[in-house]
Amino acid sequence: MHDIKKINVMEGILDENDHIAGHVNEHMTAHGILVVNEMGAPGVGKTTTLKNLAKHLDIKPYVIEGDIESDIDTKDLNSLGIETHQINTHGECHLDAPLVQHATEHIAFSEPGILFIENIGNLVCPAEFTIGEHIMMLISTVTEGSDKPYKYPLAFEKADIILLNKIDLVPYLDFDEEYFMKGVRALNKNVPVFKVSGKTGEGYEEVAKWLQNKAKELNSGE
Repeated sequence: MHDIKKINVMEGILDENDHIAGHVNEHMTAHGILVVNEMGAPGVGKTTTLKNLAKHLDIKPYVIEGDIESDIDTKDLNSLGIETHQINTHGECHLDAPLVQHATEHIAFSEPGILFIENIGNLVCPAEFTIGEHIMMLISTVTEGSDKPYKYPLAFEKADIILLNKIDLVPYLDFDEEYFMKGVRALNKNVPVFKVSGKTGEGYEEVAKWLQNKAKELNSGE
C-alpha cells in the first residue's frame, strides 16, 4: 500500500497572502495612508457607513469596494466625489492581499488619507485573510441579534474597532445589549465599540475622530 501524504495547502496560501499584505501595508504607510479593512455581513451598512464617515473626515478618503458581482456601491460613492475602485471576486467570499495590491496600483494617492477597503459581505472568510490593513473595522447591527460575537468569534476577536449599527431600531427589537457586549469583551477586552445609526447619522462623528487620530499616529511614526 502506498503511503499517503497530507499537504497543508491552506497554510501555504495564507503565508503567501501575508507576505503580499506586508508589502501593501509598508507601501501605504510610506504614502501616509491608513488602511482600514471594513468587514461585516451583507446588509449591515458597510457602504452607508463610508458615506456617513466621509461627511466628518478632515482627511481624504479613498475606497476599494469589494463585491462578488456588480459595481452599484462604487457608482454611488464615486457620485459623491469619493475616489473608489471596484473589485469583483466572481464567487470568492473574501478579498485577499494580491487583489488589494493590484487595486492600489489603479488609485492615485494624491495626498495622505484613509483607504477604506469594503470587504465581501461575510463574517467568516474575510476574518482569516490579512489584506494590508492597519485597522480592522467590524460592523454589526442590532437587527442581526445579540449572539453574533458567540457565533463568529474570530471576526470580533481580531477587530480593532466595532460599530454597532441601526441603533435607531432598538425600540422595535429584542436586542440584548448586555449579552452582546459580554460576548465582545470575552473575545476582545479593550476594543472600542461605537453605537451608530446609518439612517440618522448618529455616532459617526466620533468614529471619524477615532480614525483620524489613528491616521495622525501613523504619520507621526507613533
